[in-house]
Amino acid sequence: MKMQAVGLVETLGSASAIVIADKMLKTSQVTYECWNTKCGGHVTIFLSGDVSAVTAAVEAVKSNSPGGEIVAAAVISAPSDETIKMIELSRKKK
Repeated sequence: MKMQAVGLVETLGSASAIVIADKMLKTSQVTYECWNTKCGGHVTIFLSGDVSAVTAAVEAVKSNSPGGEIVAAAVISAPSDETIKMIELSRKKK
């Protein structure tokens, strides 16, 4: 599947991740792809959509996080096939 853009937001804790994902999904026309958890409670949320929608969703939580600290955030426009494979593998682990 080809994605126009991917948004990633890393936060601490599952509850924070749910609240942050909810705000991003309500901000613009983006699609939730998956989330990935790591040691120490870090959760990375992955979204996709067109570049402007993904950027708006990520910026909305960076400027005013509704659910906790944002550790890192990024928008990748025209993600490589390998990046898409990483997201798909993460989605299959759930």
